[in-house]
Amino acid sequence: MGPVRFSAPPTVSSRDEPFTRRWSVLVVVCVSALIINLDNTILNVALPTLVRKLHATSSELQWIVDSYAMVFAGLLLVGGSLADRFGRKRVFLIGLTVFAGGSVGAALSGSVDFLITWRAVMGAGAALTIPSSLSILNDVFRDTKQRARAIGVWGGTIGLGIAIGPIAGGLLLANFWWGSVFLVNVPITVAGFVGALVLVPDSKNPSAVRPDPAGAVLSVAGLGLLLWAIIEAPTQGWASDEVLGVGLASLVVLCTFVVWEARSHHPMLNLGFFSDRRFSIAAAAECLGTFGLLGALFLLTQFLQFDLGLSPLEAGVRILPLAGVLVMSAVLSPVLARVAGIKVTVAAGMAAIAGGLWQISAVSSLATTYGNVLPGLLLVGLGAGMLLPTATNSVVGSVPQGDSGIGSAANAVALQVGGALGVAVIGSVLSTRYQDHMAAALVGRHVPLAATHAILGSLGGALDVAASAGGTTGEFLTRAARAAFMSGSQVSLAVGALVAAGGAVLVLIRLPTRSK
Repeated sequence: MGPVRFSAPPTVSSRDEPFTRRWSVLVVVCVSALIINLDNTILNVALPTLVRKLHATSSELQWIVDSYAMVFAGLLLVGGSLADRFGRKRVFLIGLTVFAGGSVGAALSGSVDFLITWRAVMGAGAALTIPSSLSILNDVFRDTKQRARAIGVWGGTIGLGIAIGPIAGGLLLANFWWGSVFLVNVPITVAGFVGALVLVPDSKNPSAVRPDPAGAVLSVAGLGLLLWAIIEAPTQGWASDEVLGVGLASLVVLCTFVVWEARSHHPMLNLGFFSDRRFSIAAAAECLGTFGLLGALFLLTQFLQFDLGLSPLEAGVRILPLAGVLVMSAVLSPVLARVAGIKVTVAAGMAAIAGGLWQISAVSSLATTYGNVLPGLLLVGLGAGMLLPTATNSVVGSVPQGDSGIGSAANAVALQVGGALGVAVIGSVLSTRYQDHMAAALVGRHVPLAATHAILGSLGGALDVAASAGGTTGEFLTRAARAAFMSGSQVSLAVGALVAAGGAVLVLIRLPTRSK
């Protein structure tokens, strides 16, 4: 199995850039990375709006979020190899174009199916842009210290994008229609495109191995089938032939992917890296941590709007403390890692995420207020800030310098897969519990079939039916739906807490204390 090199020397570059131009390139690359990662969370506060405007069910909301992450994760490694082989600037520009086109399509979508499709197109554009942007920085910043500083700024920008997404989405929805959360991407990507066209030098790696399209197809297909089985299980039935068959097929495809990568002469993922526990355990920790983080954000934005009756902007503001603590703890995490070691820092971060999710789960009831869940939100933000920078440094630092691109791409894959699975699993546990409670509440009541589908489809659908019914029936339905949602929240957040706690134990047992 040959090594995969995303940004390895020798490299062909247009020229050694002067100091000021190098940092101008960094600004262009970071602005583009910011808007792409902003899209991971900016959509969350718009989910209740999509229920009202497009009549999306809970499973459809999961697909709207996960179609982006699924394609993003599946094509990331291939995007990096394409950039090294055919030119980093060229692939970066193509990626921005595809992302902007997908954003326009998503903004103008008139149905859930079209929105899911265009979100997948956006994921493909992101998968071309992110790894090529890192390869551009590796090429432009030849000095080791300057390169480390530039990559640190780039990584911080990605974290900032994830953190400010909810408040940005809330501000847009307070003033414009729901499509604005996608259309806002267009002027920023256009600015990034023009800046890259003028400032970024082109470069490529003459010794880069050819891309691995078969591996890409297998990874996207395997992850897609797995997500389908998890997301559709509440509707189809967890023990239904369809869910069991698709779930089994996903495992077969993913196993085939592993075998293909192990035997390929040009794999998109060098499986040999996983023999180093600094790489494999840190990547697993990131995956399990974002499982809880993004899964909880998917749920909490609906709780804040549907259950507490907040507007999208008010919901975004309520999530801002989590983002603020995340940013502050991320800045301080390198100091803690130097003093206590990466094992303690990563494990403490995972434990804080687990504790935060468990606290929110424990207080979830019809009487829950924002003040009740705030301590849990702060704990989750603290844990994510400790976990993500430290684990990222462990993953990227464990691969040879020539393979820094593949290390960074693999790191991004762990984040995207963890987030996608978190939304799928936590969302599906919530949906199963909610539907069970609502089905029991509707027994003996004569409800039209269309109204029943809306009630069982999502909390927002049930509240719309309740508002139409009015009177005693409307009051009963509102209370029953909110109680069912909070019961589902309690169980699903507990699942996220257990996953994060398991990750903390794994880190304590297997992750080395220090980086080499």
